[in-house]
Amino acid sequence: MGWLALDIGGANVKSADGVDFAESRTFALWQRPQLLVDTLRATIAESPSSDHLAVTMTGELADCFATKTEGVMFILDAVEKAADGRHTRVYGIDGKLRSIEAIRKTPLVAAATNWHALARFVGRFAKQGPAMLVDIGTTTTDLVPLVDGVVAPAEESGPPTDTRRLLAGEMVYTGVERSPVCAVTNALPYRGKQCPVAQEVFATTWDAYLTLGELAEQPLAAHTADGRPATKAAARDRLARSICADRDTFDENDARTAAEAIAAAQTAKIGLALAQRVGRMPAPPATVVISGLGEFLARRVLQRARFAPQIVSLSEKLGPTLSEAAPAHALAVLAREESGG
Repeated sequence: MGWLALDIGGANVKSADGVDFAESRTFALWQRPQLLVDTLRATIAESPSSDHLAVTMTGELADCFATKTEGVMFILDAVEKAADGRHTRVYGIDGKLRSIEAIRKTPLVAAATNWHALARFVGRFAKQGPAMLVDIGTTTTDLVPLVDGVVAPAEESGPPTDTRRLLAGEMVYTGVERSPVCAVTNALPYRGKQCPVAQEVFATTWDAYLTLGELAEQPLAAHTADGRPATKAAARDRLARSICADRDTFDENDARTAAEAIAAAQTAKIGLALAQRVGRMPAPPATVVISGLGEFLARRVLQRARFAPQIVSLSEKLGPTLSEAAPAHALAVLAREESGG
């Protein structure tokens, strides 16, 4: 029984079979929603053969939709068309897999659910005592408490929506690629002075981590702040514009100094959220499971934490490709286990 899981976000579509295949592909849903069906069909065709699909999503928040309900319904329609008759189940915030028709009756149960699937999966790596999932992706950071391997989010009235998770400090809307520099810090060091950052999306955290060598160059990638390649040279130009400079007045040393400051500011931002969330737990987490493209940043955050947990890296357990698509891999594993496949 072949399962393929799809994690449909606003900026990426991730797929995994729950065994050894996973893929993350860039897709700007908010810009080209009309191409979602074709993108999903291509994703399915280029993945291992499957006759069952499991779906989770966060793309319903994309601003091409007037409401989350509209977004969920749009994504469900696209999945149904792309499935081409395959048996399809959609993951709900309660951990249940439902048919597309069932989700259409209560669409918001499927909104922003990928973190829950991942947290349920990683519980197997922290079966006893308090634990925490720290998943840092391109766009957001999830800080999910677990107790004895079971997801234990903050007690809020109603289901854990994105807004409630922001309020609870369990989602920090910052990531290692898409976060604008001006949202991470108000000023950057420049030749002995602190220069205010332009309130414009001239550069993102991707440029900082390209400059520091913590993310690999992608010469063919064009989903950067200015549409130019994801290379160190182009990143330097983007960082320069963050302080209204250019390559003539902003050299490689300036770029590295700025990148280090951006990384420090983002580390502090996530570290503060982690400390506040851990402070509301009965006891500090004995185990922290880290995953996502930003595992390197999660390690940096934990090095500065006031507790010393055992760190379990999904990249080390599963390999970097599966870790970067961790929610899709998690959902595929859960679907396979539930179906006995």
